[in-house]
Amino acid sequence: MRNTNDDLLIEPGRGRGLRDVIERRHLLSLIIRKEIQIRYRGSLFGWLWSYVKPLVQFLVFYIALGVFLALNKSIDFYAIYILAGITVVTFFNEAFSNGTRSLVDNAALIKKIYLPREMFPISSVLVALVNIVPQIIVVVAIALFWGWAPSFVQIAGILLGLAIVAILATGLGLLFGAINVTFRDAQSFVEIITMCAVWASPVMYRWEMVAANAPDWFFTLYRLNPITMAVELFHNGLWLPLGPRNSPPIPGMWEFSAIALCTSVALLVIGQVAFHRLEGRFAQDL
Repeated sequence: MRNTNDDLLIEPGRGRGLRDVIERRHLLSLIIRKEIQIRYRGSLFGWLWSYVKPLVQFLVFYIALGVFLALNKSIDFYAIYILAGITVVTFFNEAFSNGTRSLVDNAALIKKIYLPREMFPISSVLVALVNIVPQIIVVVAIALFWGWAPSFVQIAGILLGLAIVAILATGLGLLFGAINVTFRDAQSFVEIITMCAVWASPVMYRWEMVAANAPDWFFTLYRLNPITMAVELFHNGLWLPLGPRNSPPIPGMWEFSAIALCTSVALLVIGQVAFHRLEGRFAQDL
């Protein structure tokens, strides 16, 4: 029989944070399933759109940027390069944006019953992860066509990049989601962040351009951006195995990737603490 003494000492309206979410994994899976079903409700092709969109992206980037703008001449396998980066940024933007809105979007449920409120930002991250899997499959399939043969370390780098983005988006989703309940301006601020994310990391361009045109301190700051390192981990795992010319890894990739992971974990802790302090007002402010 479960000891309920700890539960009796919990302040009403507050939970035990991520521990509650882990203990109620079945409820979390139900919320994720609901969100995925809503996404494709009324759609004729359903999950097929998850594969069609990245394929169309590939054709657009390959023809418009690679052929017409001749970027294939300066960056080998440019379509894979840009798709790898866009995959990371798309995952972050969707998880962060939906996590910020998740509490407000589920206001009716939050006001009616008690359940761990962290479930909503976390489910948004997991739904974004599910939605990005088809895009990763498409990128890998295209890379295989061009002779993709990664090492174990490069595969591990891709998984590390996903982990960095997932933890970062969860922490920021908890933080901004809690603030957004009281101050809806947070949502607009998040839109600005996600709009800049694609340009604040080497998605459309090479990191060498930043290193060559910016002072050393700025390049160091640039590499401290967790999204930058997640994008470069994807490039290292999906693009570099194809053997592009004159394409060294970003300096200090593994060291700065470790820093990015630590930064993401620190933001997760900050987000959880802020969420715990503010959640007592959720039902009132919603």
